[in-house]
Amino acid sequence: MKALLLYPKFPQSFWSYDRFMEIAGLKATIPPLGIITVAALLPQNWEIRFYDRNVNPETEADWEWCELVILSAMLVQKPDFQALIQKAVQLGKKVAVGGPYPTSVPQDALDSGANYLILDEGELTVPLFLEAIAQGQSQGIFRSGDKPDVTLSPIPRFDLLQRDDYLMMAVQFSRGCPFNCEFCDIISLYGRKPRTKEPSQTLAELQTLYDLGWRGSLFIVDDNFIGNQRNVKRFLRDLIPWMKQHDYPFTFITEASVNLAEDDELLSLMAEAGFYSVFLGIETPDQDSLQVTRKLQNTRNPLVEACRKINAAGLLIYAGFILGFDGERSGAGERIQAFVEETSIPQPMLGILQAPPNTALWNRLQQEQRLVEGDSIHPTGDQNSLMNFIPTRPIAEIAREYVEGFWTLYEPSHYLRRCFQQCLGLGLQSKHKQTMQFPVGKGLRLITQLIWHQGIRRADIRGQFWRQLWTIWQKKPQVLNLYLGLCAAGEHFWEYRALARERITQQLGYDPLEVSGRPNQNSF
Repeated sequence: MKALLLYPKFPQSFWSYDRFMEIAGLKATIPPLGIITVAALLPQNWEIRFYDRNVNPETEADWEWCELVILSAMLVQKPDFQALIQKAVQLGKKVAVGGPYPTSVPQDALDSGANYLILDEGELTVPLFLEAIAQGQSQGIFRSGDKPDVTLSPIPRFDLLQRDDYLMMAVQFSRGCPFNCEFCDIISLYGRKPRTKEPSQTLAELQTLYDLGWRGSLFIVDDNFIGNQRNVKRFLRDLIPWMKQHDYPFTFITEASVNLAEDDELLSLMAEAGFYSVFLGIETPDQDSLQVTRKLQNTRNPLVEACRKINAAGLLIYAGFILGFDGERSGAGERIQAFVEETSIPQPMLGILQAPPNTALWNRLQQEQRLVEGDSIHPTGDQNSLMNFIPTRPIAEIAREYVEGFWTLYEPSHYLRRCFQQCLGLGLQSKHKQTMQFPVGKGLRLITQLIWHQGIRRADIRGQFWRQLWTIWQKKPQVLNLYLGLCAAGEHFWEYRALARERITQQLGYDPLEVSGRPNQNSF
């Protein structure tokens, strides 16, 4: 079988880092781990061609060559995903699809013309698909109510990647999350019992990347890396000597729940193993909204103190915030802004609440007949789309707080100040502590571009840029790479805040900042 594996394009989004990628000479942040794991599940006698269309598009010759097209997609990739299915159908090629988007909304893939839907987790459903192919079946939907034992998952086909085009590589240690946040689709996709790989298994993946020549940052893409704390500590205790033996080739970033701050041992192990950053789902500082959305793990201890403790352990914080919870009081956006300033979180991901299909929130809103009918009933997966349900406070008010919050948080001087303060506040317990790494050639290019854009061209932040850079160099040179990377990412966010404002304006029919007036730039 000649199989063409394609990963659809992402639209410009919060996480796409478009301008950063351009000035750093890169094409995408992380590779698509799911589809290269599927590639490892396919028969060895199959001929495979793989393209991440965010890095390198396929050619017409590839389309002519293949017999089967395999796609994997998330919801935000919907436009390119559907276009690829339709192209395959027009060319008379069979199409197999999988991933979070088709699993959550299979009808969309069927309506676009997909022949095979390989849903849920591939370790169980890819074999069902292969059996159907062997029997000559021309279509089929393959599902499994069971969750696979991830200790049997193969090493992803990292060799298929154009690795030098990515900011970082990706590995997965666990699936599932023990918590029960109402809006989260992770538990509906992967369950509430975190399943982990064996430490030796994950180290084998790291060894594979090491042998392929990768050096630099690695994203452990678990939705909650610390969901199974006993097993993650086992892994970290094995990872620490592996890192030492290999002369610390990688640094790590991951996602975790805020209760990370409650475990001193876990924080220490992560720092010693080479973790430099963590993404936290904070969502809101409003305790009543956290109760409503069942994010009770964020109510046990003061959130500001939790962030400071995590920083003191040497972890830079990325964080997600959401507007639009039921019962939310006016001014939620301003309270999020105040929280971000108090904690100096450099890149807060501010979004408007969406109800993903099959979540507890979706089911409740469906019962309450509050889901918006029509094409918009399914969320776009983009952070700057208005909600797909009727909220409990005026949507215009939520939209104004979102645009105002995003515009103010990513005002250049505010952003650079938070990057500076967070980096200065990082505790560096490990003598081997490293932060974000760049290949020498790309690192020099990034620094040169950064000096031009922020140290010379922009009069509004030029002085601040040089003062802060000098202070970092003098007081904490260990975080210089991380600090420069954060500064460079500002080029993306300063463009993206205008795009976010434009998208909301298009949906509302008016600019919420023009109506309410620009936010007070001296509000902090």
